[in-house]
Amino acid sequence: MDLFCFHFSDVGYTLEQKFLGTIAYGTIEPTNLEAMLSSKFNDFGFGLRRHIFFPLLGDGIFTQEGAAWKHSRELLRPQFSRQQYRDLDVFEEHVDDLISCIPRNKPIDLQPLFFRFTLDTSTAILFGKSVYSLKSLSSRDSTKFGKDFDTAQDFVVKRFRLLDLYWFIGGTKFREACTSVHSFVDDIIQQRYNSIDITEGKEERYIFLDAVAEDTRDKKELRDQLLNILLAEINLIGGHDSTLDRENLKRMTYLASVIKETLRLFPPVPVNTRTARKTTFLPTGGGPDGSSPVLIRRGDNVAYCVYAMHRRKDLYGDDAEEFRPERWDDKDLPLYRDKTTAAWGFLPFNGGPRVCLGQEFGLTEASYAVVRILQRFPVIKAAPSARSQEQSWLGYSSHKNEGVEKISRERQKMTLVMSAGDGLPVIFE
Repeated sequence: MDLFCFHFSDVGYTLEQKFLGTIAYGTIEPTNLEAMLSSKFNDFGFGLRRHIFFPLLGDGIFTQEGAAWKHSRELLRPQFSRQQYRDLDVFEEHVDDLISCIPRNKPIDLQPLFFRFTLDTSTAILFGKSVYSLKSLSSRDSTKFGKDFDTAQDFVVKRFRLLDLYWFIGGTKFREACTSVHSFVDDIIQQRYNSIDITEGKEERYIFLDAVAEDTRDKKELRDQLLNILLAEINLIGGHDSTLDRENLKRMTYLASVIKETLRLFPPVPVNTRTARKTTFLPTGGGPDGSSPVLIRRGDNVAYCVYAMHRRKDLYGDDAEEFRPERWDDKDLPLYRDKTTAAWGFLPFNGGPRVCLGQEFGLTEASYAVVRILQRFPVIKAAPSARSQEQSWLGYSSHKNEGVEKISRERQKMTLVMSAGDGLPVIFE
């Protein structure tokens, strides 16, 4: 991701580039993001996204547009109603399982545990029954699903990079990973069918699987919809006090700032794209001084890198690369200089009509888990990594003949989302 930051710092906050003979654009200007995602929403679409994603996700809320997307969104909306998790019971059992997997005074990688935690909570709320992967860490099915899901996402992001030539990326490994992921979800659907007649009787809590099943009895359509939502849920997260509730969490303002700062530096989806449905323009980024509109022709791709935008010093201060939760209490933070920048300069959950429906649910889930872990383990230390996290590399400027030596401070892994390349080794005391 440091390469994205380098290009924007070298060229400007909106740039044009040519890749495999195709012109594409990139931007980290809040004004341009507002245009693409909101005020000019109908001018931009997904382009080839459905074709790129289809082997993995099929037709679901993340690949659909127009009426189909609106219908899927309305089916999903009740799932994330506050009433669905007002008492936090939906999280409690799975946080208990997560804590039981954490040893004291011994290094452990939290990243796979958090994956299983979100898998367990997500399947519980979406499918009506959890897969309980944390209860059996040696479970071959859950472990295989995690690996194959990661592999499939890795192939998808490579397809994205090739734009019109996405079909070059595929092969046996990709197909087998997709098949494995599909089988895992199909098994969950079948278990739900076996345990309850979806067409009769209603549970007190809204179950997304049941709602989709009422809409269609086609099992592939069911799987596609569920897999699309499961992707979003899993990618969001990366001594018990019985009085802990939503109101208590709301009063923990520093905790909110910590999570917000984490999402600033490590947004779940660091890079996203849109394709122009018709010839249009971005409000700013063109001309000699970068303040004129930019012409975007029909079919042109525009990438927006939230990761790089969140690290702009003119938005977050000279220490924008540092983790400092206190910045969110600073009324003079440059981010707040105008309404557009304040609203669109921080976008961990996207924005506009396609803003993430589950953002409040995800924030509540993360907050509850953090508090419960700290109640049990007041002291948490970083454990030594297996190798140095710093890496040196050369960035090639558009106006210099020689490479610019750069140093990355952490190893990252990029699929559709970003994760720690070497995991999250910590010690709990």
